[in-house]
Amino acid sequence: MSSPTPDALLGPADIRELAAALGVRPTKQRGQNFVIDANTVRRIVRTAEVRPDDIVVEVGPGLGSLTLALLEVAERVTAVEIDDVLAGALPETIAARMPERAERFALVHSDALHVTELPGPAPTALVANLPYNVAVPVLLHMLDTFPSIERTLVMVQSEVADRLAAAPGSKVYGVPSVKANWYAHVKRAGAIGRNVFWPAPNVDSGLVSLVRRTEPIKTTATKGEVFAVIDAAFAQRRKTLRAALAGWAGSAAAAEAALVDAGVSPQARGESLTVEEFVRIAEAAAQPRTAPAATTQEPGNQ
Repeated sequence: MSSPTPDALLGPADIRELAAALGVRPTKQRGQNFVIDANTVRRIVRTAEVRPDDIVVEVGPGLGSLTLALLEVAERVTAVEIDDVLAGALPETIAARMPERAERFALVHSDALHVTELPGPAPTALVANLPYNVAVPVLLHMLDTFPSIERTLVMVQSEVADRLAAAPGSKVYGVPSVKANWYAHVKRAGAIGRNVFWPAPNVDSGLVSLVRRTEPIKTTATKGEVFAVIDAAFAQRRKTLRAALAGWAGSAAAAEAALVDAGVSPQARGESLTVEEFVRIAEAAAQPRTAPAATTQEPGNQ
């Protein structure tokens, strides 16, 4: 395998030059903050443990900083980009800066939230600097749509990283934490300073590592049923589960019955439960309950 040229990655001057040539101004609407530091993108690739046989999917490649670093190592990289100008320019950037790897690159010009298939072999890894405003829905969609993704490393807003990696009992443990745990084992994998971006964001960034569960959670409930419980539990997180799940179950009494059957205290709150406990609640709710037997009267007593 031929090695890329030492100066193939993009530096601050390269990023600004490319952006100027394309007339690109990073927009808050799409959460665009371009990484301008080659050491940072190489660090992301190392932390993601990208291997030479990996088929990597990247979401939001922007001008190509991380894309080029991924191509240095991976077998193949498919980038998903929604922006018309950036999507049009990226293949040219790859061809100009890393021609010996250009055939290993593919571009999907689409909204990642709507992507349901990718060209080439199934992806084995997801590595991305996710736009802050859609980070969690994009991450969950990709994990759900592409079960072949074994390892994920995403750079997100530090606060979002904390939420994704939070454990039960934490104040920031919530819907993203539980749903990410449905798919994978999640942990914080580092922090990223503001000065490696252009423009510099007003918040710090964090890396989150997700390693897909080797065995999916065994359950008779569907993912939709489990996620409905999770959503209901955190919609009113200050309330006990008996109260928070009343609307979902049909009544507070029905919610209590499902919780008791699942071995969960009706007085507990959603932030204290593991994903497995949410699964048990969904399973318990789906179990048919025997209605009390109707009393019959003798005809003469009617």
